Amino acid sequence: MSVEGEGLEAGRRVLELTSPLALAGISIFFFTTYFSDFILVPAKSKAQVVRALEERGFQFEKRAEAYVNPAAHHNRNKSSTSSFRPMSPPTPPPATVGELQTRTFALLKRREIVPRVDANLRLISCAGRRDNPSNFSTDDMGVQVVVTKSLIYQPRFLSLTLTENDPASLLLERGLIADFDFDHVLLGKRDDVLIPIILDLEPLPLEAPGIVCGIADRLAGRVDGAGLTNAIEMSYLSTARTGNVIVEETDLDHGE
Repeated sequence: MSVEGEGLEAGRRVLELTSPLALAGISIFFFTTYFSDFILVPAKSKAQVVRALEERGFQFEKRAEAYVNPAAHHNRNKSSTSSFRPMSPPTPPPATVGELQTRTFALLKRREIVPRVDANLRLISCAGRRDNPSNFSTDDMGVQVVVTKSLIYQPRFLSLTLTENDPASLLLERGLIADFDFDHVLLGKRDDVLIPIILDLEPLPLEAPGIVCGIADRLAGRVDGAGLTNAIEMSYLSTARTGNVIVEETDLDHGE
């Protein structure tokens, strides 16, 4: 499911989209591309997911083929991992997001899952250009060249997302962009450096819901002692084995 959380910073958007599903006990994969947020859910849970999002105020917009939050305004800057298996959680879902955050970090601690950070692994978020409708094939070929060149160097981190309606979206190591004409081929800002905080979630049960929401609430929903928002800009990328919290380089110390 493609979801547009308009008007929200990336971190708040992750929290806004995952919290109704986490509180409903639904396991998901979540990832943010350059253009949209995507939630992958068990096919048998689709009706429950639709109901949870619509109860939160999201509406399905057929023209965009996406869920949108009608109460917000768009501001896109910049991605829970769990299971496709439609299993019920072993305990009742938490009643509040705060309770979910507490459970999430207690679970990570109990399974000895420690965030792994390498400040030298510097990423940028970008996407293929489609500036000229009559030249889409040439634009797409440029992205193929970027991906091929990147793979030749055996990168430590490379994420490529292909969807039906949007150009290719990439999250790749900044050092790779020196080998091609970045501004001519890709959309994005080469100086907006991102750092992944990697969580090895393999020790967790496949049906563990709420991981993304719990992490997002800790980072993007933070409030300081004076009651003021002290949120960290973040996105999230689910893979089969890891959860990747993507933060801006300037926020790395706070994110850890």
